[in-house]
Amino acid sequence: MTKRYQSPINYRLREIPVKQIKIWKDAQARKLDREGIAELAKSIKNEGLQNPPMVQKESKNSYLLMSGQRRLAALKRLGAKKIPALLLTQGTKYDLNDAKAASVIENLHRNKMSVKDLAAAGIFLTESVGKSKAAQTLGISQQTLRKYLGFAAVPDKLKEYVPREMSRDEATRLHQTIPNVSKAVHIAEKIIPLDQRLRRQYLRTLARNPKSSHFSLLKKAKAGLLQQKVTVELNKSNAQKLKRIAARNDLEINEMAGKILSSYLKKR
Repeated sequence: MTKRYQSPINYRLREIPVKQIKIWKDAQARKLDREGIAELAKSIKNEGLQNPPMVQKESKNSYLLMSGQRRLAALKRLGAKKIPALLLTQGTKYDLNDAKAASVIENLHRNKMSVKDLAAAGIFLTESVGKSKAAQTLGISQQTLRKYLGFAAVPDKLKEYVPREMSRDEATRLHQTIPNVSKAVHIAEKIIPLDQRLRRQYLRTLARNPKSSHFSLLKKAKAGLLQQKVTVELNKSNAQKLKRIAARNDLEINEMAGKILSSYLKKR
């Protein structure tokens, strides 16, 4: 289990050569934008470094960066050869895996991340501390974590069907709806013989009714394919609003439009 920062953290201020500070590629929370680093460098130059980066000693001439990736980049931009750093003491340092995970966590709490970067951090944390702890650390549910992880989170038993029997998207959607591996595999075996259109409709129906029986889901999926299609023209403002609502409900735009229209007609 990953350690959390303790209060107070035990460290001492040291001057450390920049070239000895190591940034773990798999522990970086996001790519740093050049414009933001330039502004930070200007601020440090004018006002000084208010909050030194935190590191821990890895070996004789090597230090692992725990927090302060942007500050370190700004100091490098200013041409600094040595920088002041908060060096964790022996009693509060992390082991290797926990150090990497802690570095990710620290950056997560300080930076706004893109979906792609959040997925990369989620994969790393999942491998380090497990899905439950990773979701807790990221401040999201395990279901949301699975969505961010995408195909990378799909169990190997489901991946075996890709791409010959199922597509990556279908395997991902099935896992996100049914996280229980054995149950998901059981469903996969049942829907693989279906044609692609019916299989996709089945998975959409399953997402809305995960506890329904296979017979019931298949019946609803077939009925869904037979439903009359209605084309509705929306102005740009309403189209954008529909897109946002669909994204919030994790549905395709056509599905969201159908739900809204059905709800409206039931009230008439």
